Amino acid sequence: MADRSGIEWTETTWNPTTGCDRVSTGCDNCYALTLAKRLKAMGSPRYQNDGDPRHSGLGFGLTLHHDVLERPRRWRRPRLVFVNSMSDLFHPQVPAEFIVEVFEVMVDTPRHTYQILTKRSKRLSQLADALPWPSNVWMGVTVETPAYAFRIDHLRNVPAAVRFVSAEPLIEPLPGLDLDGIDWLIAGGESGLGARSLQGDWAADLRDQCARSDTAFFFKQWGGRTPKAGGRLLEGRTHDDMPPRAVLRPSRNARAS
Repeated sequence: MADRSGIEWTETTWNPTTGCDRVSTGCDNCYALTLAKRLKAMGSPRYQNDGDPRHSGLGFGLTLHHDVLERPRRWRRPRLVFVNSMSDLFHPQVPAEFIVEVFEVMVDTPRHTYQILTKRSKRLSQLADALPWPSNVWMGVTVETPAYAFRIDHLRNVPAAVRFVSAEPLIEPLPGLDLDGIDWLIAGGESGLGARSLQGDWAADLRDQCARSDTAFFFKQWGGRTPKAGGRLLEGRTHDDMPPRAVLRPSRNARAS
């Protein structure tokens, strides 16, 4: 498939919005910003909006793509879909009505499993009651340092069938996380020029925390100059655990009001 993803924990990406801006320290070496700049230089029509005038030439202004909304309906074979790999669905510039449209597509395509990841957990929690939560939608938040562990508390109140945490880029240790109600945790180091290093004991501690809380653990990468520079082995083995593609707790009826 032309839209196949190189991200180890998903199969396909779907970007009904593109573009974003910095919200926390994990954004400092954003891979999506680097890719958007390259795509703009190549003439890609979806990355011509610079947004903030200070970001001229980056092509990373928040942009809605209404024509992309229907794309999953055309995919006949079931796919594991990362929603908005090049944006944040809960960015304040994304209208609530558009977010509802995205969720309606996911409701109407139960053959696919959708993974949504946000750093805007407060807005997620504010909008959660207005959204349908079918069992094929996984909802996650990024936690890159202890300062952003509060995002897990926001996520815990969202009635998603699967809740997950992305500790990537992991740029500080995350001791003592409250993983109650969290089904999956992804850990990984930063990649690209100026990548901040990941310490082995940080990743091992998250693995052990997951084991104690019965949370699936996925170690994505050590990172470095390129995503695969450091490989994926943690203490001599890969960690590819994922939650089952099934309802792990009662989820809100997708058609209920």
